[in-house]
Amino acid sequence: MAFVQNFPFFCIIMTLFSGPLSSILGGKAAQRLNLAVITLVGAMNTAVFAFVLKNGTYYVYKMGHFPAPWGNEIRVGVLEAVMAVFFCLIMLLSMLGGMREREQEIEESKQNLYYIMVNLLLSSLLALIYTNDLFTAYVFVEINTISACGLIMIRQNGRTIVAATRYMIMSLLGSGLLLMGICMLYDLTGHLLMSNIQESVQQIMQDGSYQVPMMITIGLITVGLSIKSALFPFHAWLPDAYGYSTVSSAAMLSSLVSKGYIFLLIKIFYRVIGINIIRGSHILNVLFVFGLCAMIFGSVNAIWENDIRRMISFSSVAQIGYIYMGFGLGTEAGMVASVFHILMHAATKSMLFISAIGLTDASNGSRHFSELTGSGYRNKIAGVGFTVGSLSMVGIPCFAGFVSKILFAQAAVAHNAPVKIFPTVIVLAISTILNAVYFLKTVIRIYVPEKQAYEKKQGYLFFRLSEQKLYGITIICFILLNLVLGMMSQPIVHIIEIGLQNFS
Repeated sequence: MAFVQNFPFFCIIMTLFSGPLSSILGGKAAQRLNLAVITLVGAMNTAVFAFVLKNGTYYVYKMGHFPAPWGNEIRVGVLEAVMAVFFCLIMLLSMLGGMREREQEIEESKQNLYYIMVNLLLSSLLALIYTNDLFTAYVFVEINTISACGLIMIRQNGRTIVAATRYMIMSLLGSGLLLMGICMLYDLTGHLLMSNIQESVQQIMQDGSYQVPMMITIGLITVGLSIKSALFPFHAWLPDAYGYSTVSSAAMLSSLVSKGYIFLLIKIFYRVIGINIIRGSHILNVLFVFGLCAMIFGSVNAIWENDIRRMISFSSVAQIGYIYMGFGLGTEAGMVASVFHILMHAATKSMLFISAIGLTDASNGSRHFSELTGSGYRNKIAGVGFTVGSLSMVGIPCFAGFVSKILFAQAAVAHNAPVKIFPTVIVLAISTILNAVYFLKTVIRIYVPEKQAYEKKQGYLFFRLSEQKLYGITIICFILLNLVLGMMSQPIVHIIEIGLQNFS
């Protein structure tokens, strides 16, 4: 075994134990430890990605070298490695971009607690990506939930406490359904390792025994993870959770937490149940309908919002709908489009949240559109970042969002059933128009000159790039990442296709 094959296990353990270590450090020291751990883990996962890409296949790492059913396993393939690298990169940029606001919004005595939550969050995301054990996945789902809840309520004001409470209630409901599904699956198969479960499930479906309990199990697991990832109509907690938490928390929650649950659901579809059984269960038709509804209702709610942070939050509801709509197509092309959209949304939505805080800082702290007039001139780098993110979400060529929408359209047109072709294409077009309405409206607003703002009569601030170098570098990195996804999409799509083949 090559030494690099140990890195996924090292990364999970390192991030898991860096959380408690942060508790005995001061705020600044905990911050430096957190950034160092994220950077090191990202570098280690990059080495793992290069290893599996070179070999062209996956490998299984047995903890303690004990075989099933006593041992626990990590399964590492191309798709898992690229997701781990991407998640580390987005988390690092989110932490760097929101550094100044964290120092202002979080009490000094509680800043090390924030980094405990971030380290545990990264550990849980890596575990969800790599684990080959279903119950281990559930344990880290709960760690993920607790960490995310802590990130929301760290500011300790009325809105964040209410938002965290609503988030916890909905998350516990989703976790309960997921646990019930896992218990039923264990009762039916007698296994917890994903590969062993799949063999038993295939035997059950071939024999025709326990088919009704199996369909109930699939439904419980799917609905549980759909609730946790805020699929419409289970999204009511999302706008407040993203809108009132710190900007770093909002960027990570929207870009990573919900995507971790979705990635686990993909693994369950392919590696636990089997994608052919999932297609035969018709659960994908339900996800297809809810995904289409989310694309419309999320965008409509975003149009009615007068708060830029909540507008971006409602946009996430629509974008999650895109992912589930791709699942609902039930084809390999639809799944590839959904996975690419996970990457696109993570890169773009975090950039929008980080850019939005720069615009509000230049507008006397106000998040209402009437106060944001001309803010693109007062904070130029934030204006550029928000503009690029908006163009990507609308689907302008050269940006990641354009490729994502093209992949969904191609997957829909190539589908055999007209009952899915026409709704997909029509809703894609409507959603794109709605995206243009609320994103481009905001871009126009921030670039409308406002004389009063220039005279500084309302306490508005002007930010130069030289005064916020770290923030500017973060926005530039987000822009470059978006352009890479948009202009070099073919190799990325090919990697996703290889990864999904290895999943099967």
